[in-house]
Amino acid sequence: MATPIILASKSPFRAALLKNAGISFLTEAAEIDERAVEMALQDTGATPEDVAMVLAEAKALDVSARHPDALVIGCDQTLSLDDEIFHKPADMEAARQHLLKLSGKTHNLNSAVVLARGEEAIWRHVGVARMTMRTLDPAFVGRHLARVGNIALSSVGAYQVEGEGLQLFEKIDGDYFTIVGLPMLPLLDELRRLGAIDG
Repeated sequence: MATPIILASKSPFRAALLKNAGISFLTEAAEIDERAVEMALQDTGATPEDVAMVLAEAKALDVSARHPDALVIGCDQTLSLDDEIFHKPADMEAARQHLLKLSGKTHNLNSAVVLARGEEAIWRHVGVARMTMRTLDPAFVGRHLARVGNIALSSVGAYQVEGEGLQLFEKIDGDYFTIVGLPMLPLLDELRRLGAIDG
């Protein structure tokens, strides 16, 4: 019998990536306090990539504790501009501030994925995409957010490159899956190696 695969996330974007790739899986959101995990990493010298990895692993292990026989996919993404880590904007004003701060600069999206089985992390990967935003006129930012609405609040950067957010950029270095938040090619490779999917 095939090992069940569980995505430890309620992200519809990540679920769509797995579904589109033909993976059979269940979803179960992890029950962790992400901000508490991050606070514990402050002053440890942890990089934004490290933070994404620790959060992804915490999510995978949390769900693995309830389903020890399953292969659990934990994932997390951080957005870093220099040393600052951004979180999902709380409201439209915070989204506006995010976009104005990112305007004309290059930031990183750090997407971590961890596989856990039997309450143990068995594989880890972080993909990084470098995102160069064009210089944005503040009035345009207001009009853009009015058009896209609350979906801007569902991502750390207050944008979705799979939608109108693509208009905010002048250059992107990195693959689409890393940008959306789940580095699919390395994950699929590892799932094949483990015999969890047909390969």
